[in-house]
Amino acid sequence: MALFLLLVVVAVVLGIIGVVAKCLLYLLVIGVVVLLADFVLLGLRLGRRRRLPR
Repeated sequence: MALFLLLVVVAVVLGIIGVVAKCLLYLLVIGVVVLLADFVLLGLRLGRRRRLPR
């Protein structure tokens, strides 16, 4: 869970820097990609947890 929070913070910081400095718009794009990858990682981890061993 710490990795999830760290990646969310990194994505938000990159997004803010990308918006404030308009010439660094690629940082906003990188922040959005990191955030989406983080949610995919979270979904995979939660999906594995729900399966019950038989």
